[in-house]
Amino acid sequence: MRPHATHTARAPQVGVIVIGYNDAAHVTTAVRSALAQGPAVREIVAVDDCSTDDSADLLARLAATEPRLRLVRRRVNSGGCGSPRNTGLDRVTSPYVMFLDSDDVLPPGAVDALLAAATGAGADVASGLCVRRELPEGREVPWQASLYAAHAVFERPAQRPRLVHDTLCVNKLYRTDFLRDHGIRFPEGPFLYEDFVFTARVLAAGPRLALVPDRVYVWHVRRSAGRLSISLDRADITNWRARTEACRLAYEILLGAEQKELARAARAKFLEHELRMYARELRSRDAQYQHAWWAHTRMYLADYEASDWTHNPTAPGRLIGRVILASPEPRDLLRLRDLAARPARLLPPYAHAPDGTPVWSADLPQVTLEPLLTVPVRLLPLTVDAELRPRARGTLLRLRLHELYGRVARAGPEEVEVEWRHRTRGHTRDCRTARFAPALDGSWSAETTVDLAALCAGGTSGTSGTSGTSGTSGISTWDLRLRVRFRNGAYREVTAHTLTGAGLPRRRIMVSIRYAVVLVQPYAAPSGALALRMAPGLRGVMSVVRGRLRRLLHCL
Repeated sequence: MRPHATHTARAPQVGVIVIGYNDAAHVTTAVRSALAQGPAVREIVAVDDCSTDDSADLLARLAATEPRLRLVRRRVNSGGCGSPRNTGLDRVTSPYVMFLDSDDVLPPGAVDALLAAATGAGADVASGLCVRRELPEGREVPWQASLYAAHAVFERPAQRPRLVHDTLCVNKLYRTDFLRDHGIRFPEGPFLYEDFVFTARVLAAGPRLALVPDRVYVWHVRRSAGRLSISLDRADITNWRARTEACRLAYEILLGAEQKELARAARAKFLEHELRMYARELRSRDAQYQHAWWAHTRMYLADYEASDWTHNPTAPGRLIGRVILASPEPRDLLRLRDLAARPARLLPPYAHAPDGTPVWSADLPQVTLEPLLTVPVRLLPLTVDAELRPRARGTLLRLRLHELYGRVARAGPEEVEVEWRHRTRGHTRDCRTARFAPALDGSWSAETTVDLAALCAGGTSGTSGTSGTSGTSGISTWDLRLRVRFRNGAYREVTAHTLTGAGLPRRRIMVSIRYAVVLVQPYAAPSGALALRMAPGLRGVMSVVRGRLRRLLHCL
C-alpha cells in the first residue's frame, strides 16, 4: 500500500454511529469496541432512541470520561432503526461514517481495514466481512462470504451484481459527503428492514466500491433473548409483509435508477434467500399463518416478469415460487421445506406429464421440472433418506438415495462419504465411506455404523484452548453431511432427510466409561436434516431435563 494511503487511513477521519433502545446490558460494550479502534475514529455518536432503562445514563457517564463520545437522546421512540441512524447522520462531522448496533461489536482493526481500502482506492463505500455469532454457543457464520474472499475494487456496483445480496449497512464505511450529496437516508419511523432500502439507495447512486476480506463486524445473534431481533422474530405474518415491502422498494429504487442488472439480481436474491428462508419454516406455522403467507406471497410474485423465471430455472427458490403461483392454497409444505434447505432436496413423488415431461406433481403439471434433465449432477436436488437403528453393539445408519428422473442411474452412484460435523465448531468426526447397492424399488442403499463415543469425545474436547461444546453444559450437536460419489468422478454434497417414526428413534441413555452416562437424542433440524444432540455426564443430562421442563412450563 502507498505510504500516503497508510498515513491517511490512520488519521482521525471516521465517525461511528451507535444506535440503541433499552439495551443497557450491551450498549457500552458496543461503544467501547468502537473506541478501541484507535485514532482513526474521530467521533462516536451514540443515539439513544428514548430508552426507559439505564442505557442513556450509562452512555452519559462514559461520555464524561471519553471526549470522542457524544450522546444524543431522542425525545420520542421511533419504533425502528432508521430514524436514530438518520439522527446520527445529521450530527456526524467526520469525512467517513459507519454504523454499529448496540448489541453488536466492531472487531479489532475493522476501521483501519475499511478506511485504508476507501482511501487507497478512492472509494465512496468500503465493505468487509460480517460474521454472525450465535450466542451463547459462540458459533460464527460468515455473512455473504463469497463477496469478501479477496480484495476487490469496482468502478460501479453493476460490475458485481451479487452485491445486492449484502443488504447490511453495518459492515460498510461510507464517505459522508457521498451520502449527503445523493440524499441517501434510511426510511423513518417503525420501518422494518430499513437497511434493505438504504443499501438499494447506495447502490442506485453508483458508488465506487472497495471490498476487503477482513472481519469488520460481529453480528450477535441471541435466539434466547426476551426480545428477539427483527431478523429473528419471524413468527408473525407482519414480519413477512414488512420484508416483502422492503424488497419491493429496493427493486423499484434500483429500477428507477436504471440499474436494471442490479434490479434483476435483487429479484433473484428474494427468491433464493428470503423465499427459501420463510418457506423452510412455513410447515411449523399454524394454518392461519400459512394461508396468509401463501396469499401474500402469491400477490408479491405476481409482479415478476417472465424473464425473472427463465434465468437459472432449476434454482430451488424459483421452483418454490412457481409452485406457489400455480396453487391458490398452501400445499406440499414438506416438499417445499426440503427444497428450501441448503443444499436443496427434492422429495418424491417424481411425477410426469402425459408426454413424459418431469413435473412437480400429477395435479400440478404446469410446474415443469424438465430443466433437471440437463443440470449438472453436482447441482441436482438429490434426496437421501436416513434411518438410525440402535443395535446391541453401536448404532446403524441406513441411507437410501432416491432416483431423480433417471439422472442418478445414468451418473452411476458408487459410494457415499459420511461425516458428522460439529454445529458450533465446524470440525468433523467419525468419517466413513459406504458402498451403494441397488434396491428393488429403483433406489440405492448404503449402511454404516455411528461411533457415538467418538462424537461424544469430539464434542467435549475443544482445540486451541476453547471448548467444542454448546455453552457450559457439555451438550454438543452434530449434523450429518454426505458426499455422494458417482462413477465418472462427479459428486454431490447433501444432507440427509430424516424419516419420522421408525427412522427417528427416541432419545436413549448410553453407558460410558468416561462420562458414566451419555444422553443421545436424534432429531430433525428445522430444514428436515438429521442431527444428533449429545449430553455427556449427569450435568449434561440434567441440563436437557431442565430445558424440557422450561418448554413444558412455557406451554402451560
